Amino acid sequence: MILWLKGVIFNVTTVDLKRKPADLQNLAPGTNPPFMTFDGEVKTDVNKIEEFLEETLAPPRYPKLRARHTESNSAGDDVFAKFSAFIKNTRKDADEGLERSLLKALCKLDAYLNAPLPAEIDAYSGAAVPASSRKYLDGNELSLADCNLLPKLHIIKVVAKKYRNFEFPPELSGLWRYLNNAYARDEFTNTCPADREIEFAYLDVAKRTK
Repeated sequence: MILWLKGVIFNVTTVDLKRKPADLQNLAPGTNPPFMTFDGEVKTDVNKIEEFLEETLAPPRYPKLRARHTESNSAGDDVFAKFSAFIKNTRKDADEGLERSLLKALCKLDAYLNAPLPAEIDAYSGAAVPASSRKYLDGNELSLADCNLLPKLHIIKVVAKKYRNFEFPPELSGLWRYLNNAYARDEFTNTCPADREIEFAYLDVAKRTK
């Protein structure tokens, strides 16, 4: 997604993680993709890879993707952790509480998406500021913050519906505006795994409640 937004031409090669090619195992033993190599150095930490791409593929040739507002980088940080606890739970008596925790995290993200950014407030110069109408976390252009959060939200949307019959509430207007704008972008939809692949990946992760 980052490479696409940067305008870099690249090839995608799918790999069966159960039968990794020898050269892949030799590059980063014991590590699953994504990872990258550059000048003989292997990077396996996703955040480090993002930082490297942002610093190396820099203006004027490549667009800057770093979020302008620090808060955009941490918005939705706890959503995936709450989802993981919810989907892995096996205790029926704990299910409702874990679902509430996930919903609370989603509501917090929704509130951030509906809160006007400083630029939007300045545009109204002191007048009453309506809810934000921006498309993404940091404005109307996709940023690194979106590259990090959007794939997680998509996984949550697919898996929670499949294995817990949980859907994002329609009243979370900011969240739905965000997702619908993202689904309209090729950079996001064409780099997402198919829903059935996501469901299959979570087949053994999603626990049945007892």
